[in-house]
Amino acid sequence: MSVGQIEQIDPRFRRRVTGLAIAAAVGGFLFGFDSSVINGAVDAIGKQIVAPAVSGPAEDFVKGFVVAVALLGSALGAWIAGGLADRWGRPRVMLLGAILFFVSAIGAGLAQTVWDLGAWRVIGGLGIGIASVIAPAYIGEVAPKSVRGGLASLQQLAITIGIFVALLSDFVLNSAAGNEATASLWLNLGAWRWMFIVGVIPAIVYGYLALRIPESPRYLLLVGKRKEAEQVFSTIVPHDEVEGAISDIEKAIAEDKRNAKATLRGPSFGLHPIVWVGIILSVFQQFVGINVVFYYSNSLWTAVGLGDHAFLLSVISGAVNVAVTFIAIALVDRLGRRLLLLIGSVGMAIPLGLEAVAFSFATLHDGQLSLPTGWAVVSVISANVFIIAFGATWGPLVWVLLGEIFPSRIRARALGVAAAAQWIANFIISETFPPLSAWSLPWTYTIYAVFAALSFIFVLLRVPETKGVALEHTEELFLAHHPELRGTN
Repeated sequence: MSVGQIEQIDPRFRRRVTGLAIAAAVGGFLFGFDSSVINGAVDAIGKQIVAPAVSGPAEDFVKGFVVAVALLGSALGAWIAGGLADRWGRPRVMLLGAILFFVSAIGAGLAQTVWDLGAWRVIGGLGIGIASVIAPAYIGEVAPKSVRGGLASLQQLAITIGIFVALLSDFVLNSAAGNEATASLWLNLGAWRWMFIVGVIPAIVYGYLALRIPESPRYLLLVGKRKEAEQVFSTIVPHDEVEGAISDIEKAIAEDKRNAKATLRGPSFGLHPIVWVGIILSVFQQFVGINVVFYYSNSLWTAVGLGDHAFLLSVISGAVNVAVTFIAIALVDRLGRRLLLLIGSVGMAIPLGLEAVAFSFATLHDGQLSLPTGWAVVSVISANVFIIAFGATWGPLVWVLLGEIFPSRIRARALGVAAAAQWIANFIISETFPPLSAWSLPWTYTIYAVFAALSFIFVLLRVPETKGVALEHTEELFLAHHPELRGTN
């Protein structure tokens, strides 16, 4: 009986594996929280931090930079996470991520200038980038293949819950300050500062869990701790399968050592084609503009005349994002990754196109952008349909695929590169939205719609189905799908 049938043998093992996956995925909560907590603080930061430092056209650029700069730290964190995890082990690197995020939350909340706010957000970004790579890697190493997709989707569920909690906490703090984020609350600190400081709570939780979860069996075997690996496996697989599970990993490690000189380099613009698949999936996930909704929604709804309800609308969008992630968890191991991605591409392109049309009817009244009532309704509905399509497909499934498409000999490094590409793409979208929206919101949304359409074509032509395929066999799957790649390194 295979390890993949664990859920049919004893619920104990399923509960244990699910618990470990949830603990690791809390790093995704930190990512979601850190990404969206700035939503409620953007305008206040513009008034109290950015405006005193710069003015004129540069103000939009600098405000976008403060929002997005954390993502550069995340890209660096993702880049170094794989190497650190192979040297220190998975839980220790998770703990490092928690410490960095803890320090950043306090520092950002007490920042006085653009430069120190940016620096603290970069430090937090390092922690988030580390967590974003370690979580799917750890889950992939402890989860049975038959439920791997669902458990890996917990990473995205945690991200969406983090987004929702950040938006909700922004709403509560803003309400407590009389709907003025610059107003002071406790300790004479502005509400927007507390929006950052409350991040110490999830950082402490993540650090505690990192100290409690066991090391990955693969890492333990990699460093010669076979007895410890047996002890971990005894809690997640039936006793008579422990030796077989260890043997499989030892064979994979031996194969990795034989391929120790394997690199990411290949014939496709300097990289292995499979690495490019991961990079392009990551870039498409961000270039559809999803994080514009979660970083700038308060500013956007205010700009179109819905300012009185901006924070509440953002909270509703966050709740929708959480709810639809359960759809992905339920379907990813039934319908498969590829079909859901194709459905998601269509489901994103249409509402993004409607957003472009809606904003083409926007008018200026006393310098304030406004939408006719009918088109304002269309805009709100389209934004949430877009969130539903993304949250049920591209949001979680790209993380699932990044944890399973790369061959074991390059998995850690390739996953780091793909995750770094995702953060950089996120930075580009986040940084360019303020100046692009000031130029033309219709064209901005048209650009995002085009990328959604292109993502459909890419998946259709280049991404095979990985549902139910063991991690050790994914490379053969890609080679079968693309025989022209055989013979590459």
